[in-house]
Amino acid sequence: MKDEEMLKFIEEAFEENYELLRLEGGHSLSPFVKNLALRQVKLYWKKLKSLAENVSETEVKLTLPLQKTPKGRTYTIQGVVDVVKECDKTNLYDIKTHDVDFVRCHKDDYEGQLNIYAHIWQTIKGQTLDGTSIIATGQTEELIRAFQSGNPKRIEKALEEWIPEVPIEFSPEKVERIIESFGEVVDMIEEDKFTPPPVTKLTSKVRDNKLFVDHVCRNCDVRFSCNSYKEYALTSMRARKNFLSYYDDYGTEHERAEILDANLEEEDEV
Repeated sequence: MKDEEMLKFIEEAFEENYELLRLEGGHSLSPFVKNLALRQVKLYWKKLKSLAENVSETEVKLTLPLQKTPKGRTYTIQGVVDVVKECDKTNLYDIKTHDVDFVRCHKDDYEGQLNIYAHIWQTIKGQTLDGTSIIATGQTEELIRAFQSGNPKRIEKALEEWIPEVPIEFSPEKVERIIESFGEVVDMIEEDKFTPPPVTKLTSKVRDNKLFVDHVCRNCDVRFSCNSYKEYALTSMRARKNFLSYYDDYGTEHERAEILDANLEEEDEV
């Protein structure tokens, strides 16, 4: 398939998936946001064309059954990856929507998941694995600014410097500890232990001298419904500005109008 044909296929597939998601969720994107999303999909394919064309298996389910928690409960670990086999080498790839700068800065957060996947592949399947990587599909700040500038040279330079693939080192020594931590979480879930840690825990230092709130809370999808995080955000001058901005920022007047128009148009069609 030629480049032009592939880009046309991407546009059609994108539109089809968007319509399915819109019907399922009942929400529409503004034209501006929708175009940004389509552009990023195209950029992702152009940048990783050689990798995409060599993927031998997609959405491969990896399962590690009959694991035991510290309290004796049985559970199963599952994950989904893409596999690339070239000549005598095999690599696993996990796709994330974060931008590559975020992934590189928080590389440790991804090592556990990729190490487990590598362990399952090599142990259960009995096949040698040559590497694991994260593919970060999100646009970097520099890419966003380059496109906003409209300067072709700046855009070209930003695209050249954009490397979405982040290799993750496989360490068998870490696997046992990671599986144990999964088991601890399973025990807490089964015992209905969902109480958030106290604010003092959020402000304590953990890995690499980072605060718990930066290392854990910022990656938690329910942090804005967490009483401890609310208390931290409303009492900490450092966090209060960022916390409240999520509620005060409704976008520019143009963006708000686009969102309203997009959803009103969809309502008229029903």
